[in-house]
Amino acid sequence: MSHIHPELSAPRALPKGGLRVIPLGGLGEIGRNMTVFEYDDRLLIVDCGVLFPDEHHPGVDLILPDFDVIRDRLDKVEALVLTHGHEDHIGATPFLLRERQDIPLVGSELTLALVGSKLREHRLKNTIQNVVSEGDRIAFGPFDLEFVAVNHSIPDALAVAIRTGAGMVLHTGDFKMDQLPLDGRVTDLRAFARLGEEGVDLFLTDSTNAEVPGFTTAEKEISPVLDRVFHNSEGRIIVACFASHIHRVQQIMDAAAEHGRKVGYVGRSMVRNMAIAQDLGYLKVPPGLLIDAKALADLPSDQQVLISTGSQGEPLSALARIAQRNHNFVTLDPQDTVVLASSLIPGNENAVFRVINGLSRLGATVVHSGNALVHVSGHASAGELLYCYNIVKPRNVLPVHGEVRHMRANAELARATGVPAERVLIAEDGVVVDLVDGLAKIAGKVDCGYVFVDGSSVGDLTESLLKDRRILGEEGFISVIVVVDSQTGKIVSGPDVHARGFAEDDEAFTEIKDPIVQAINKAVSEGVEDTYQLQQTVRRVVGRWVSSTHRRKPMIVPVVIEA
Repeated sequence: MSHIHPELSAPRALPKGGLRVIPLGGLGEIGRNMTVFEYDDRLLIVDCGVLFPDEHHPGVDLILPDFDVIRDRLDKVEALVLTHGHEDHIGATPFLLRERQDIPLVGSELTLALVGSKLREHRLKNTIQNVVSEGDRIAFGPFDLEFVAVNHSIPDALAVAIRTGAGMVLHTGDFKMDQLPLDGRVTDLRAFARLGEEGVDLFLTDSTNAEVPGFTTAEKEISPVLDRVFHNSEGRIIVACFASHIHRVQQIMDAAAEHGRKVGYVGRSMVRNMAIAQDLGYLKVPPGLLIDAKALADLPSDQQVLISTGSQGEPLSALARIAQRNHNFVTLDPQDTVVLASSLIPGNENAVFRVINGLSRLGATVVHSGNALVHVSGHASAGELLYCYNIVKPRNVLPVHGEVRHMRANAELARATGVPAERVLIAEDGVVVDLVDGLAKIAGKVDCGYVFVDGSSVGDLTESLLKDRRILGEEGFISVIVVVDSQTGKIVSGPDVHARGFAEDDEAFTEIKDPIVQAINKAVSEGVEDTYQLQQTVRRVVGRWVSSTHRRKPMIVPVVIEA
């Protein structure tokens, strides 16, 4: 991630009566959303999400916010507010609660239900959960919270107004202004206007679609497209989407019922989340429509609809395994149709196109956002953001949730509506913003890095180890083993050279063996006895040779053993 404020030092002390905002994720990236608010020596956290790894993070399962900034102050946390149930806003919650289990959780019914299932997986029981709805107002310590309905690509999303003695903050969470939502729940612009009349001192607003002109397309515009896909498909239909996109799944259910097909879920997270949504009434499933995915395979293919995970090309997802022909019970036929009903998250393009090509190679028809309107965004476009700035009339603005380009575009919109340029702040993860006497200013920066989850390990994987993994994957590996006499320093065995990743034939390294011997003999004659120094000598010789001969920079592991 590029650094906007590389010169910033540690933040100064928070002035008495001021409010401090510390973003620990979500500013400069799509995901890992987490913001800490500090007032009167107490803390409030809004969202605690994960970032999904891309091809630059080999072997990484999840990326978490860095809790180090608040780790020794967790006893001062009044509550964790969760704006909605997407993984990039709730996924890291279990990892935070491992460190202090009694942090009160605050969110809507659906959001806390989705979080609850994750907490049970992590064996976290008896957590404190506060279910809130739009219009509710509740205080946690010095933070007076009011919740506002917002429309997003998951039901039950909420914005939150945070009142403190330093002023009011309005945090939109992820939102858009769909005027014809499937569930009839629109973004409450009247509440935004009312809060604006009261006085919003700092506006934190979703930047994801700030570069997109106009208004985001309504979710129901997808229905006619899905209807055509179902009408034209002769075989099985597989639809891949996010496991939390309840509105999209509802439209797939409706289309399946209309065309006389049965539906099955594929993917553990899809099964879990949709069961929760159905139990709570957010997903309406006609009787007899939903059956077990394995039982679905016994029906004629033109009666089957599979709703699957894997729309982002995740290598272990159901869709990726189907594309590779190694799914345990789904095998594609040429007359089948696959719909990728989601957007491309930046960084996932190659993985998604790899899956699309795999599906196409098997003869399936692949429908995706590049060739049909099978996805609409869950985020407000520029026209909607302008509308919000004009009705909220914030005194200060801090764009959040997006890459740097998105936040800059959002900042331009704020300035265009009359917010003074000096009151529109562009920050990134770790940049501290203080609201004092009605004015928001950047106050410094805290160390705030990525925390990698690798299997059951959390935080043990460093950037250095990741770099080694990338080198292994991209450039290859060379090992050199040499045995020297402990008394004379003369070589008694080797050098044995082995490689993986670009030249599997060890004979290809015959010409480098003499230079290795000469370099070791020269070093020994000059008085070098330490095996570590001899290993570095070998590394330099092999590194120069492989760079000039193969134009590669592999990982080189020299081993010098005394005998």
